[in-house]
Amino acid sequence: MNLADWRRRDSFYEASARRRILGLLDKNSFQELLGPAERITSPHLEQLGFPVSFDDGVVIGSGSLDGKKVLIAAQESGFMGGSVGEVHGAKITGLLQSALTSNVTAVLLVLDTGGVRLHEANAGLAAISEILRAAFSVREAGIPILVLIGGTNGCFGGTGIFTSCCDYVIMSEEGRWSVAGPEVIETVSGVEEFDSRDRALVWRTMGGKHRFLLGEADRLVVDDIKAFRAAAAELMQKPKTFTLESILQEHRRLGDRLTTYGECKDALDIWKKMGIPEFNCIPLMDNDAFHAAVKPYLNGKEKYHEH
Repeated sequence: MNLADWRRRDSFYEASARRRILGLLDKNSFQELLGPAERITSPHLEQLGFPVSFDDGVVIGSGSLDGKKVLIAAQESGFMGGSVGEVHGAKITGLLQSALTSNVTAVLLVLDTGGVRLHEANAGLAAISEILRAAFSVREAGIPILVLIGGTNGCFGGTGIFTSCCDYVIMSEEGRWSVAGPEVIETVSGVEEFDSRDRALVWRTMGGKHRFLLGEADRLVVDDIKAFRAAAAELMQKPKTFTLESILQEHRRLGDRLTTYGECKDALDIWKKMGIPEFNCIPLMDNDAFHAAVKPYLNGKEKYHEH
């Protein structure tokens, strides 16, 4: 991205949940469900003496993308780290369930979260399981679910597991996606295993580039809402087959990947084993240079998607 393009960008990373929604959808098409006037707040936080938010940290609604009707949810990273509690999770679950009767082309989930809200513990965990159940019903109905990751919190915990169960994942380099976050790994296994203060290590292990190279993220885009919108508009037109065979095929792919890279200690080791000559320079490459450098070495090894 040249300097002029950089100045014109509308940063996905820096935007609020509502700003992301308005930038992703067609102009004036968004209709919020359970908006500010409804004040759907968490009963648990208030009882514990914590501040509440009128939307419990997630915005949901409907709109259009390139003229196609979609449902959308976006987590607000500024409230409780975008964490999932009972009400927060119920809003996402309800949105997914409504997709089955709303004649929509796709469901877009803008995730920016550390996972389950610890203050709500079991209620948050139950919410994740309900989201998963609803997502499988949506996928079985042939409606693609797209996850967009590029916010300040990344996508971790139960929400990170849920993301793996969706049709498509769109990430920016700034995004991070994993089950356990850096601080959790360090706390459980020690700093020798994973130093959460090593930002280079965190991003090359959990960041968008590595997730794309592993075939987990379907698109790697620049930190621009317009780039996320373009990728979502393309992928939502390509529903995937969700059957037992497709699940078994994915399990075989993951097994092959573990066999191939299971002994690697660092993402750099994986990139080297993929045969990418410039593997040491990958963290410093911009999006265009990265795609140009890695494309020849991914065909036939891991799934590669034209960006």
